Amino acid sequence: MRHKGKTRKAGGKGKQGRIPITHRIEERPQGAQDRSEIGHFEGDTVIGKQGSECLLTLVDRKTRYTAGGKTASKEAEAIKERMIEALSHLPQDKVKSVTPDRGREFARHEEVTKALPQVEFYFPAPHSPWERGTNENTNGLIREFLPKGYDMANATDEQIEHMFFLLNTRPRKCLNWLTPLEAFFNYVLHLT
Repeated sequence: MRHKGKTRKAGGKGKQGRIPITHRIEERPQGAQDRSEIGHFEGDTVIGKQGSECLLTLVDRKTRYTAGGKTASKEAEAIKERMIEALSHLPQDKVKSVTPDRGREFARHEEVTKALPQVEFYFPAPHSPWERGTNENTNGLIREFLPKGYDMANATDEQIEHMFFLLNTRPRKCLNWLTPLEAFFNYVLHLT
């Protein structure tokens, strides 16, 4: 029986969402795999109201430092531009790789690597969010500020920056009670 709708290739996989994969997650450097080295980020998008602006999140695996920002859409061009902007504001020696999900919004990852030659992309298996657990956890924290269905157009850039500041200055047990900001930039804030 033939189903109407999307055309499927042999093996049951449709073409929707397919992007060129440069490296698989298993090929990440050891410092990324075991969280022993700063500069290996996990990336994702946090979607608000459908068709509206969205948020790009980039989280360092070792320190949980979060970067990113709001984009006009979830389109690959907007995500690429925001990613280049966010990563280029960080010290070059602290930006080594990105492990995003396999969404089409990351289809222009090779252009990010051209703009920032030290940055390689490593992709997890399809439908495997646990392979980017640091980012998934951080997106859960972001949902405390921006619940599902929230229209990202209502959040100003200053509010988004403040939210990232709050996340990056929140002491973490996994960092021996340092903040991500302290761990990433290797200095003490003396918050007490």
